[in-house]
Amino acid sequence: MNVLTGDVPASVAGDVDAVGARPWKSRVREFICVGGLTPLLFPLSWLLRRSFGLDAPEYAVGFLFFYGAYLVNDPHFAVTYLLFYRDARARAFGDAFSGAQRARYVLAGLVVPAALGGWALTALVTRSAVSLGFLIQLMFLLVGWHYVKQGFGVLTVLAAQRGVRWTARERFVLLAHCYTGWAYAWASPADLGTDVEEKGLVYTTFAHGAGLERLTHVVFLSTILPLVWVLVQKRRREGGLPIFTPLVAFLCAIWSWTIYSSIDPLVRYMTPALHSLQYLYFVWLLRGAEAREQEGPPWFRRSAAVRLGWLAVSSVALGCLLFHLAPSALDDALVPHRAGISRPLGPTPYFATLYAVVNIHHYFMDFVLWRRENPETRYLRARV
Repeated sequence: MNVLTGDVPASVAGDVDAVGARPWKSRVREFICVGGLTPLLFPLSWLLRRSFGLDAPEYAVGFLFFYGAYLVNDPHFAVTYLLFYRDARARAFGDAFSGAQRARYVLAGLVVPAALGGWALTALVTRSAVSLGFLIQLMFLLVGWHYVKQGFGVLTVLAAQRGVRWTARERFVLLAHCYTGWAYAWASPADLGTDVEEKGLVYTTFAHGAGLERLTHVVFLSTILPLVWVLVQKRRREGGLPIFTPLVAFLCAIWSWTIYSSIDPLVRYMTPALHSLQYLYFVWLLRGAEAREQEGPPWFRRSAAVRLGWLAVSSVALGCLLFHLAPSALDDALVPHRAGISRPLGPTPYFATLYAVVNIHHYFMDFVLWRRENPETRYLRARV
């Protein structure tokens, strides 16, 4: 979620009560959903491994989060399509959006999927593992950008809801920490080109040496002191800052979910779910506030509970279609499984392709949805 590129309505800060006035259950729910569980999972993982060894906890955690993806990870991709393509004609060709936002919508909604579809179809038809491998590597390159931008968006939106705004200089320092963290995460560890397997496809990774890893590490570390300085100076200038939860979400997205995502053998299974839960929490804030507003005049639409329930069911169903039913049907129907037939793309090329295409398209759609130019982001000022 790019919200949230920090581009929130200017009126947000004045529309909310002090965070201390909110019910404690609401504050705890927010803390859990936006990533606050992350620091607690590391000692829990340590205790599990100390008590039972690695094999049994890894099997149990892996099993839980593999099937939990049906209810958390997959719907977080699917709901983006339901949000993005709602009122598509008005957004792309009407007056729902204007100027640069309409151009972004057309790019992400029409140009990007057409380009990705053409790329994927060409790779499948020509049976090119190299081309399909490039597509998957693009996905892995952009996922770090997606994670850190979502962390930045969560920080800025939740801080704005607490009445804390960031100056242009402060935003620059925050974003510098995000982007350099993303660069270091991609460059580490050094890789001279390795044959790897992803979703059944074997490909060779892009080569990048130890020099790039060291350079990006130094640049990333150089952003820590300015970040601390900004926070200290802001506190001195504005007094107490009620941004503990937003700051935890921001740092977890960069440090735990992106840079050091593999530091713990159990928490790494949980990271995609933590990111997805963070995303779904903001979808709930957005669509929940909209649904509650439209229960009354002049809309008199169905209750918020019913509308949110349908959105949840639709997201689970679409996620199942995109990541399970459709790729399985295509692989079963179109991939030869008879002995002796060469399969350069592996046994599940359509699964690998759809997985990469949906991920990449999700990143681009988010870049449009979670901006202040989208009128619907006004609903993020509502507190629950």
